[in-house]
Amino acid sequence: MSTDRILSHLPALCNQIRRVAYEAGEITIKHFDESGFQGTQEKTDGSPVTVADIEAEALIVKELQDITPNTPIIGEELFSRGEAPDISESEYFWLVDALDGTKEFISGSGDYTVNIALIKGDEPILGVVYAPFHMEMYAGFEKNAVRWNDESRKDKDMRTRSMPRSGITVVASKSHGSEDQLDAFLQDFKVAKLIKKGSSLKICAIAAAKADVYPRFGPTCEWDIAAADAILRAAGGMITTMDKKPMTYKKDLKTLLNPEFIAWSGDLMKVAE
Repeated sequence: MSTDRILSHLPALCNQIRRVAYEAGEITIKHFDESGFQGTQEKTDGSPVTVADIEAEALIVKELQDITPNTPIIGEELFSRGEAPDISESEYFWLVDALDGTKEFISGSGDYTVNIALIKGDEPILGVVYAPFHMEMYAGFEKNAVRWNDESRKDKDMRTRSMPRSGITVVASKSHGSEDQLDAFLQDFKVAKLIKKGSSLKICAIAAAKADVYPRFGPTCEWDIAAADAILRAAGGMITTMDKKPMTYKKDLKTLLNPEFIAWSGDLMKVAE
C-alpha cells in the first residue's frame, strides 16, 4: 500500500484535521442537552454510546478517507462493532474518538471532546482535540502545540510550565479513578490544587500550562489518549507508563487497551525521574 503524500506535510495536514474535528464537534453539539441526553444505548462491553458518537465518527471517517485514502482508521465505534481494519502492517494509522467523555455528554456536562490522532509506528505524531461546548481546540505535531478558543479567535502557542514553588496542580477524572491510589501516588509531591475534568481535557490542561500531572488508574483505550498525547509531547510533556516509559500505541490489536499511566509536564517529569 502506498503512503499518502500529505503525511509528510504535517502543518497542512493538521489544518485539515482541525477542520474535520470542528465539523464533527458541530454534529455533537446538535445533540447536546445540558439537562442530560436522552436515548443512550449500550454497547456489548456495557459502555454507553449515543447517536452523537455514531454520527460524528461517520463524518470523521469519511473525511479522513478523502484526505488520506491509503491510511487505515481505527475509530472507537468501528472497533466496537468489529469493523476496524487490520493495522498490524501499517506504518501510519488514525486513532479516532469522535466523542471522548460520553458519560459527561450524557450527564449534560460540556467536558467532552473530539479526538483525532495520527500514529506513525507506535508513536502519536499529530493530534487534534476539540471541545465543542467550550469552543476550544488544541492541536500539536513535532514541536508545535497551539490552543485556540472562540473568545480570542487566535492560536496561542503552548508549552508545559515549570514546576510551581507553591506546589503542583493535579488533574483527575470526574467519572473514574481510585482516591486511595491517587493519594498514594501524590504522597511524595507538594500539591497545591486538585481539579477534576472530563475527557482528554485533563491532558490538554497540562499542555496548556494549567496543570502539572494527571495520574490515571483504571482502564482506557488508545483512542482515548492518543490525540492529547501528541499535543502534550509537542508542548514539552509526555504520557508515560507507571515505570516512566513513554506510552506506545498499537500495543494489543485485540483490545487496544492502555496500561495505567501518568501524563506529565516536562519539568515535573524530569524532577520525578
